[in-house]
Amino acid sequence: MKPLRIAAALPVAAVLLLTACTSSADIEAEARADSTGSSETVLVVDTSPEQADRVRTDEDPDAAELVPADIAEDGVLRVGITGAGDPPLGFLADDNSTVVGSEVDIAQLVADGLGLELEVVNTTWEGWPLGVQSGDLEAVFSNVGVNADRLQLFDFATYRQGIMAFVAAPDTDLSIAGAEDISGLRIGVGSGTNQERILLDWNAQLESEGQEPAQLEYYVSAGDALLAIQSGRLDTYLGPNSNAVYQASVGDVEVVGTVNAGWPNTTYVAATTLKGNGLVTAIQASLQHAFDDGTYEQTLERWGLQDEAVDAPEINPTVAS
Repeated sequence: MKPLRIAAALPVAAVLLLTACTSSADIEAEARADSTGSSETVLVVDTSPEQADRVRTDEDPDAAELVPADIAEDGVLRVGITGAGDPPLGFLADDNSTVVGSEVDIAQLVADGLGLELEVVNTTWEGWPLGVQSGDLEAVFSNVGVNADRLQLFDFATYRQGIMAFVAAPDTDLSIAGAEDISGLRIGVGSGTNQERILLDWNAQLESEGQEPAQLEYYVSAGDALLAIQSGRLDTYLGPNSNAVYQASVGDVEVVGTVNAGWPNTTYVAATTLKGNGLVTAIQASLQHAFDDGTYEQTLERWGLQDEAVDAPEINPTVAS
């Protein structure tokens, strides 16, 4: 078990190194020692391959009946998840082999509701589209955002909002909700990302109003950006909220603002299936079952991702062109 304290961050690489080199007993002892006399809530996340604390649900017969016969035949739902090291979404457990994380947990709820055994395939971001199209993967739960191009080839059932988060040094007075709050700041961002587009649009707005734009500094590695924050070379960094929540729980940054990745529109993260094969309808029904019985909410809370919750799962939501 690995202790995570909300509002704290080491770079992800350091977190994973700690996991690999420290025994569960040592970690739990450290958690108890660190939490003594502290008013902060300590969130203990299970990094074991067994995942005994994973939230589970029961079968929904109505949803199970919707599974296409060729997929239901072997009693298995084969799901692709990128497990190369992207906590809390998908990363390798203490055995350096088993993929665990919030995406696995959501996939497990869906498989449970459909009465199927979950088979997790550790895939790559580059490889999942071909995996779905070839039939090697029946679905993907891997932080896939719904966009117009993907809707041409795949069907989607939404289960999270695509949220980006600003992180900064602890106890900062920063609070970022819009363009007016970034004027004059030094902001780290990845080139060619949704978050860069948002910041460029906000800078254009500031300049049109005669205000000083933010200074954007480009980073390939989020870990490098976090080090720059800790050393005072950056005021803030804008990246995926899921990663920010995890990093804030284990080190020395805090989340100071969020924005939807599709700003000014809304972007969703969704279960991804082959276009037209019918599986998405069953997945949406199974997700609805988990929404209704509370296990969806419990699963997001397990990983600190409550802010990314959606009101209900939706098939192929309308997206801005």
